[in-house]
Amino acid sequence: MKRWIGANEAGDPRVPLLAQSWRIGTQPECDFLEDQSWQCKSLYRWDRPKGMRKRLFTPTPQAIRPTDEGWLDLDRAASVEVTSEEKDYGIESALVSGEGEGWRAASSGTQTIRLRFDQPQKIRCISLVFEEAATARTQEFVLRWSVDGGHSFREIVRQQWNFSPPNTTHEIEEYHVQLPDVTVLEWVIVPDISRGAARASLKSLRVS
Repeated sequence: MKRWIGANEAGDPRVPLLAQSWRIGTQPECDFLEDQSWQCKSLYRWDRPKGMRKRLFTPTPQAIRPTDEGWLDLDRAASVEVTSEEKDYGIESALVSGEGEGWRAASSGTQTIRLRFDQPQKIRCISLVFEEAATARTQEFVLRWSVDGGHSFREIVRQQWNFSPPNTTHEIEEYHVQLPDVTVLEWVIVPDISRGAARASLKSLRVS
């Protein structure tokens, strides 16, 4: 932050003084130069705080979320609709906390996952994890929300990601939002924008 000293302080309103949080103990010594500028020296003397309280702490990596983050219990708060699912890879595996295998579609092509909340929810964070260990492909998904039970939708994000196993096998997305009175969240997933035979999958889905 910078302010200008008034004429009653330094004789000219153009003399600069940097207002700092420490105590200023001297007045500036300034010379008016031929180029109509001021050159100031010995502007400041300050007393640094002594005996300041401090402590060391270990930061939490951003990729690790606290266990009390407040994810919604989707098993109780919502019902889920899905266009298809492979046997042993049901959608509930992606929605319930744990190390499940996640969801996988029973067929190739565009798939839709829809969460219908029992009561309108204020959504603050949406976390998604996709995994592809076998096939190189470019995936696209659209995330939308509704306040009227799915009669109309508003788009949150449209995202593409290139999977290239074994180098790139995971897509991790986390969206911080402020969505009031959400009744439906919907994901429309195109597993391969080149219209290949890839099947959509989802390792994890969390909402808070």
